[in-house]
Amino acid sequence: MARGPLPLPVSLDPDGPTPLHVQLREGLRAAILDRQLPRGARLPASRVMAADLGCARGTVVLALEQLIAEGYLTARSGSATRVAATLPDDTLPRSDPAQRPAPAVVPSLSRRGARRVATPAPRFMAGPGVPDAFALGRPALDAFPYAVWARLLQAEWRHGPAERPDPRGAPALRAAIAAYLAQVRGVVCEADDVIVTAGIRQSLRLLAELLLDPGEAALVEEPGFPGIALALASAGLRTVPIPVGPGGLAVAGAGPLLQGARLAVVTPAHHYPLGYAMSLENRLDLLAWAETAAGWIVEDDYDGAYRYAGRPLAPLRALDRGGRVIYAGSFSKLLLPALGLSYLVLPRGLVAPVNRALAEIGPAPPGIGQWALARFIADGHLAGHLRRTRRLYALRQEALVEAARRHAADVVAVAPMEGGMHLIARPGPAWAPTRDDGEAVARLADAGISAVALSAYHAGAPEPGLLLGYAAVPERVIEPAVRRLAETLRPAR
Repeated sequence: MARGPLPLPVSLDPDGPTPLHVQLREGLRAAILDRQLPRGARLPASRVMAADLGCARGTVVLALEQLIAEGYLTARSGSATRVAATLPDDTLPRSDPAQRPAPAVVPSLSRRGARRVATPAPRFMAGPGVPDAFALGRPALDAFPYAVWARLLQAEWRHGPAERPDPRGAPALRAAIAAYLAQVRGVVCEADDVIVTAGIRQSLRLLAELLLDPGEAALVEEPGFPGIALALASAGLRTVPIPVGPGGLAVAGAGPLLQGARLAVVTPAHHYPLGYAMSLENRLDLLAWAETAAGWIVEDDYDGAYRYAGRPLAPLRALDRGGRVIYAGSFSKLLLPALGLSYLVLPRGLVAPVNRALAEIGPAPPGIGQWALARFIADGHLAGHLRRTRRLYALRQEALVEAARRHAADVVAVAPMEGGMHLIARPGPAWAPTRDDGEAVARLADAGISAVALSAYHAGAPEPGLLLGYAAVPERVIEPAVRRLAETLRPAR
């Protein structure tokens, strides 16, 4: 006789501060770990669960998708959802409390090393007080399907290629990227057009050394990510900041700033950090400039997959008819920062020279993990992960905007964006006029909150503000973190 679904030892509080799908997800996870829901136990259908709990079916589906991705539940087409036979926690290593680390040795730095570490780096990671609030550049690690990834890595170790990696990247990964981009981003390319790199900075150094001579000019966005200008400068180029407005970078009004420039690095889908989308007029003007100057455009589509309002924006590459756009993407912001894998899609004319250059310098990204990522993409896990995180990030952005409105409107103004993984908090009426955003960042760090000063992204006159990443911040953390932010920045009475 078939065993029916077990009753759920979970209740929801519709008036509580935690979103219902988070309450359900955490309640089910706790019931599984406490053995209230034993391994292999069958769960009720999502419609039945929604009716029993008094919530929307979408709330149940979102919670179940997350637990399936984490490996706590299993589901097959046409079959019931069940508790997994092997839980993710079973594979965690157990630490020995008797072991103690060796005492740290204080290094004696060189003069060059001492100068390099004398300037404090921006804080991108969360402080000790509130986890993950509000670190930049971090995806939702709590939403990553670790069990799936671990299985693919194990398969790669058992059956993956043992020869030296292809300097262009694993052929299977390059083919998977080409298929994914054609389906999801409208970038039509072949596997031979794709190379795998260790990040946008390494990509820019390679392109700058191949395409321009030392001393030539490259256009960058103002404001913009400082790492872009540093990478170009390290290759001997002279960077020319071009102001960015609501329509993105506009070369039409740049005038003499364009003189001699033959490379532009832009973020058309979602400008970093202001969040603007480049208008069609500015896109066409930029393409025309590249044709006239015999120049090149690097399109950094670092988070173009995350758009929550309006129609999806086609990449600049889709408008390119002259073979002047080099499309760049990253898996570190979509999946795991530790992956360290990015990619370039080259115009056909650049494929041969780039391949010859890579054959000389060798592969920069790690070989292990590329086959697993190829299977992750080809098997549909990346597409599913993006669907889940789009919904999740939209909820987290909404929670941050609402918490700032309720608890911090006197010190910061936080407006929503149509996409991305961060928001900008601009000074409110109670923000001390003499306080710059660098000082605010330092005070927040002492309070255990991570933020980055908006002024750090300006080459010219700075605009004060704070960049707050929300993608990695659970909803239950957002409201108390915003209250702490407001208390830290609010003038003492």
